[in-house]
Amino acid sequence: MPTAREIMTPNAECVNADESILDAAEKMRRLDVGSLPICGTDDRLKGMLTDRDIVVKVLAAGKEPKATRAGDFAQGEAVTIGADDDAAEILRTMASHQVRRLPVIDGHRLVGIVALADVARALPDRPVGDLVDALTGD
Repeated sequence: MPTAREIMTPNAECVNADESILDAAEKMRRLDVGSLPICGTDDRLKGMLTDRDIVVKVLAAGKEPKATRAGDFAQGEAVTIGADDDAAEILRTMASHQVRRLPVIDGHRLVGIVALADVARALPDRPVGDLVDALTGD
């Protein structure tokens, strides 16, 4: 069974915790992604920022995107997967935490992102279908 390292998108870019939400949104647009890992100055993963966070927790809440920091959305410990964990563990983690993307870490360092689409390409249909059912409540 393939590992996270084998199926992930490598070299994931972080948004630094002290960068503004506006900077994060511009980075998302440039990279054409809907979420970014939040990293601290120590290069450790602090959390994930999604386009939904920006819309619901910043814009709709009337906060100023230039003044709001990405680190404000780093809540607790981020859900991650180890680089050498296999696809079955990726599926279990995604299902149990109801997420479609997982930061991949090697030690404490972010090395990539594995998305549901990455797992779908690497595995037979049945396990992925079960995960989609778990994520969508079908």
